[in-house]
Amino acid sequence: MLLTSPRNVTSAMSDEPVVFVVDDDPAMRDSLEMLLRSQGLPVSSFDSAVAFLASDAPARSGCVLADVRMPHVDGLELQQRLRETGSALPVILMTGHGDVPLAVRAMKAGAIDFLEKPFEESDLVESVRRGLEHAMRAGEANASVRSVNERLSQLTERERQVLDLLIAGKPNKVIAYDLSISPRTVEIHRARVMEKMGARSLADLVRMTLANR
Repeated sequence: MLLTSPRNVTSAMSDEPVVFVVDDDPAMRDSLEMLLRSQGLPVSSFDSAVAFLASDAPARSGCVLADVRMPHVDGLELQQRLRETGSALPVILMTGHGDVPLAVRAMKAGAIDFLEKPFEESDLVESVRRGLEHAMRAGEANASVRSVNERLSQLTERERQVLDLLIAGKPNKVIAYDLSISPRTVEIHRARVMEKMGARSLADLVRMTLANR
């Protein structure tokens, strides 16, 4: 179940990246909360991976700090389920000495770091800050994709056809032939596409469209 506190509730209501601590050990969980909050980091804690997955946390911004060994759903399975549901939350795993091979497997599957117990507090804070920076970059990338999609939705069907052929590298004359329109009409559509997409050049138009796809 979600361990609530005034700080947890405030964090849950904001859009700022949150450190999601997932650990079935109450003492470790409390210790991590105190450490991270002392660094000015917003924290929301869960006593199991099951509780975390059942919440709205996987759809929010932040990073996950989870123990490898947990009942029912362990850290590796938690990471796998996040990926299966399309969550982009960075995962940092905490592991005992005997669990290092599991943590290495997790990193190969996409975890951004693992911390071997006992770890230095400074190492944990540094790792978490990297995870939050990763989350912020991912958020910016998602915002960019949404912006391009919104611009694409403003194009007419003919403008989309011209755009697709431009992306395919075809010159205006070939596009005119393929669409049975005049080269001048292609130029008009191309200019409108550039304007609606906010592209400064053809290279810029190609770059943003391909990156979005």
